[in-house]
Amino acid sequence: MKRIVLTGGGTAGHVTPNMALVPALEKEGYQISYIGSKQGMEKKLIEDIGLPYYGISSGKLRRYFDVKNFTDPFRVMKGYFDAKKILKQLKPNVVFSKGGFVTVPVVMAAKHLRIPVIIHESDMTPGLANKLSIPSANKVCCNFPETVKHLPEGKAVLTGSPIREELFTGSKEKGLKLCDFTSSKPVLLIIGGSLGSVAINNAVRENIDELLEDFQIIHICGKNNLESMLAGKSGYRQFEYVKKELKHLFACADVIISRAGANAICELLALRKPNILIPLGLNASRGDQILNAQSFQRQGYSYVLNEEEVTSKSLLNAVHEVYDNRASYVNAMNQSELSDPIGTIVKLANELARK
Repeated sequence: MKRIVLTGGGTAGHVTPNMALVPALEKEGYQISYIGSKQGMEKKLIEDIGLPYYGISSGKLRRYFDVKNFTDPFRVMKGYFDAKKILKQLKPNVVFSKGGFVTVPVVMAAKHLRIPVIIHESDMTPGLANKLSIPSANKVCCNFPETVKHLPEGKAVLTGSPIREELFTGSKEKGLKLCDFTSSKPVLLIIGGSLGSVAINNAVRENIDELLEDFQIIHICGKNNLESMLAGKSGYRQFEYVKKELKHLFACADVIISRAGANAICELLALRKPNILIPLGLNASRGDQILNAQSFQRQGYSYVLNEEEVTSKSLLNAVHEVYDNRASYVNAMNQSELSDPIGTIVKLANELARK
């Protein structure tokens, strides 16, 4: 039996693509194990789907001063020896890394043991953890054509991001029913991440009556961001957070407003949903969402509205622009090369596992 170790942690974006690969890897006959940090959020997510989980010591590698910078290198070093011991025990044919600081010692240990490694980089330019890991990788998967030039020649493979199969099983009828909506008016879905976005939430609510003239609105506004004054408003349904229902809400949406995290926008591409991207600004990130959004705009997949440009008027104009030209956005997405991320990654794993 072929064996593969998946690794990734720190955020859901470093875990859910690994989870999306599991059904296809199982069909290919792989025995799958997972290495993450001992107390990371990935532990529960992976154990909930029944995979063997192995925790290692993990430290964060920071670009800024922090007293933990003096102790975390020792945690990373211990993580390397932890990972080496686990990999010797599991004897995988290949390791697949989705990123996050916990993966650095795993990838380096795999190289030392001459186990082939595949890395996936979601953003336009590699983050610090993947920058450290790339020299030890055999192949580096990426989401954007522009990323290839940032990677070593011969290693880069344009794949797109693995998308959960369940997202393709949504029902438009169930989505409308969840919100008490009708099929006679298009649906605008706003999703700003688990914590929501103050700028997006405010712009939507300031425009609520004008938007409701032409759209029914599903507003996933983030934890503690419900607006009691709008509860029960006809044509408007707000949620703090959704999980199992998300596939149905996606299915009934005609236009989506979203942040520009790599996994989120790859889901919009896979589902062929016309969208407006409002990337996190430089004050709240290293700028990766801005680059992601610009790439999707260049390829014709998305309309981009920078956060500092978000007003009630600019948002209203963007929604009408995208809805009126939705066919052109869908047509561009239909031309995308990123049609089978999971199949492409599994094929790479098979090729390296045979070496």
